[in-house]
Amino acid sequence: MKVFFDLVGCRVNEAEIESMSAETLALRHEIAPSAEIADWIVINTCTVTREAERDSRQKIRQAHNRNGAARIVATGCWATMEPVRAAGLPGVTRVVLNAEKEGLMRAILGGEAPTAVVPGASPIPARRRTRAYIKIQDGCDNACTYCVTRLARGNLHSRTMEAILADILAAQRSGAKEAVLAGVHLGAWGRDLGNGLVLEDLLEDILSRTAIPRLRLSSLEPWDLHPDFFRLWHDGRLCPHLHLPLQSGCGSTLRRMNRRTSPEEYADIVEAARAQIPDLAVTTDFMVGFPGEDESEFRESIGFVERMRFARLHIFHFSPRAGTAAAEMESQVAPEDMRHRAMWARHIGGQAADSFSRAFLGREMDVLWEADTRGGLRRGLTGNFLRVRVQSEDIRPNTLSRVKLLSIDRGELVGEVKS
Repeated sequence: MKVFFDLVGCRVNEAEIESMSAETLALRHEIAPSAEIADWIVINTCTVTREAERDSRQKIRQAHNRNGAARIVATGCWATMEPVRAAGLPGVTRVVLNAEKEGLMRAILGGEAPTAVVPGASPIPARRRTRAYIKIQDGCDNACTYCVTRLARGNLHSRTMEAILADILAAQRSGAKEAVLAGVHLGAWGRDLGNGLVLEDLLEDILSRTAIPRLRLSSLEPWDLHPDFFRLWHDGRLCPHLHLPLQSGCGSTLRRMNRRTSPEEYADIVEAARAQIPDLAVTTDFMVGFPGEDESEFRESIGFVERMRFARLHIFHFSPRAGTAAAEMESQVAPEDMRHRAMWARHIGGQAADSFSRAFLGREMDVLWEADTRGGLRRGLTGNFLRVRVQSEDIRPNTLSRVKLLSIDRGELVGEVKS
């Protein structure tokens, strides 16, 4: 059987797709490179915004249009929150809730093939071999008033240290040069295991027991961190990149969001991180139009963002989600005001990103190369998440090179490989 995987959403969804891919290979089935030739199509959906829900439905419809004979499995957060609607989409033969996702491929393929692991089989599909997304926990015990993901994912559930290490070692054997630790509430890893272990212990163990060249963390809530946490970056394999969701730079808005931080506390943790991690890129999420956000609050919020000098700003509109407190709040912001504020935020974010990138012109940085592109162009990422391109026929994907950064063109750094 050939299985095609696709997704909408976060790094956790990426990590789950990789796990499903590994299980498919272990069952002696194939990863299909496209929907057109697949027998099964598995789509991991997202429900964080209305746009993500729409994209999830569109992915399913597109898959069916490309291959009407394939059996489609809808899983993930949107499918969990709206299983009846997901089941009614064309081509969907099975809806798998998040709580039932463990062992999904064995459930749908197990009767058609032996379950023995293929010796030497890579747990990472070929299109993702450069970096491996490793899910370390699921669920969230926070209560942000706008967030539906906590409803779709349930309570905190950490994977064991040994299971995580096994995944990273498997990725290392398959040739991956970077492992990305992913979770719904990454910084809460270990709290439910009852053995006193926390995320710092996991990172130390990974760094001491594996030889993966790069280790990157996905999103971390700022209130889970303390200044001593950043001492771990004395090991150069930890990528100097932290994604710390802000959502708003206005204290009163953060309180309505039930975010467990203030702008001042957020700034303090960023300052502590920058003081200890050279070349650190801090990226963030920024929401416009949260209920009650008037022009004064937005100006306070965007002013804070401007002062923080983020390397990248992910901007999104507030989207009322059924079952969340924010959906029922008064003073919902008009769509035209959201669009105006998002444009303003994109301008500020673009200026900050350009300023951050320009600070590295003339520097030499290590770049991990992605897939080949046309015309001899090669693209890759530095450890601190700068996108770099060079003109070269010799560079192979999934290799590291030393590159001198010479200029900026359309948001990318242009460089030359040093011998």
